[in-house]
Amino acid sequence: MSEGANNTAEPSSATAPPVLRGPGRLRRSAVALGFLAPAIVSLGVWVVYPTIATIIRSFYNAAGDRFVGIDNYKALFTTSVLTTAIKNNAIWVAVVPAVVTSIGLVLAVLTERVSWRVVFRTVVFMPMAISLFSAGVIWRVMDQQDPNVGAINAGVNVVRSAFVSGGPLTQAQSSTALATGSISHGFTLKTPLHPGTVARLGLTAIPPREIPKRAKQAVLPKPVKGEIAGVVWRDFSPRGGKPGRVDPGELGIPGATVILHNSAGASVATQTTAGNGDFAFSSVKPGTYRVEVGPQTFTVPYTGVAWLGSSLITGAIIVAYIWIWTGFAMVVIAAGLSAISREVLEAARTDGATEWQVFRRVTIPMLGPVLAVVFVTMVIYVLKVFDIVLSIAPGSVQDSANVIALAMWRTAFGGVNDFGLGSAIATFLFVLVIPVLALNVRRFRREV
Repeated sequence: MSEGANNTAEPSSATAPPVLRGPGRLRRSAVALGFLAPAIVSLGVWVVYPTIATIIRSFYNAAGDRFVGIDNYKALFTTSVLTTAIKNNAIWVAVVPAVVTSIGLVLAVLTERVSWRVVFRTVVFMPMAISLFSAGVIWRVMDQQDPNVGAINAGVNVVRSAFVSGGPLTQAQSSTALATGSISHGFTLKTPLHPGTVARLGLTAIPPREIPKRAKQAVLPKPVKGEIAGVVWRDFSPRGGKPGRVDPGELGIPGATVILHNSAGASVATQTTAGNGDFAFSSVKPGTYRVEVGPQTFTVPYTGVAWLGSSLITGAIIVAYIWIWTGFAMVVIAAGLSAISREVLEAARTDGATEWQVFRRVTIPMLGPVLAVVFVTMVIYVLKVFDIVLSIAPGSVQDSANVIALAMWRTAFGGVNDFGLGSAIATFLFVLVIPVLALNVRRFRREV
């Protein structure tokens, strides 16, 4: 054997890490503990201790001086206000995470290829820049029932006006006792009329803004043989005047519908008033007639939808919450979408897949982890939703809009001061959140 064959390679002792024993190992552990100590103390003081104290407190009465066992938890599931809160939270969990994730996904995909996507995403994300309470105040105003105040009902009124036609007025009253009726049934002149007579139909309580722009000085027409004429006017003059008489400065009501009824009450003719409010029925047969300002003259004013009422309040708050969080979902999903390999998408298109098939069978599966992050995050936030409900729902309907977190605050700190039941509600909410948090932690570990 050659001399070189007897040589053996020995590992260098310098490459092996030193084994720490004794003081060195203790010193490193002490340094690590010193860095962790502030966080451990903070978690203990602000998380662990309050959690344990709350759980213990939930088994005592409102004053905290008597052990009541599970009575607070029984009240949680038997009190109507609290069961409503649980049902509402179930609706929130069933609707909001899925809707927010879906809308965020659609917006992220649709804006991926447009040049102004940065501007659009910034605008959609802007609601996240303000607090939920402030956003709730904004939507509280927007949801007002009065169309002159609430933007939602104002928009509904604009759309409604395009499809619902009506007369020029929304309200009026007869200026004298000679006519009777209402805006829903019309105003009928009590005095019987014959061919060759003139009818005076004075109306009052008409807001100046409702007077048509083409209205002119009212004119009482002259009697004509074989004709029933008359005038419909706003019987009010700033300079004074006599009710039932056409005075200077009083405007006619153009566009009013006037109906002629015979002695049997049947309608025989209809006319529309001119700019000065006059009308005329010609070639009228001899007999007794009555004239009426028909209900078609009046448009029932749009009073708005009661978005803040007890039946719609939960839906109104959910819409506001979705508006706030859609930007978050869109931005997160767009970030995941930008990380998808374009070669895979192009390969699917090359194989003949339509855009819908690419979206459903390629894009969505590849975005699965990102969608899960958004969905689980929204579930956690929805379970503890509080401030936006408090800011949007008026006090009179908060029982209808109640959620678990708000019920806990109202029970413990909102005037009831039942800290035992409040602690039970907080514990129940804590138990609901734990499985979602555990699922989230498990998913993070699996991805790492």
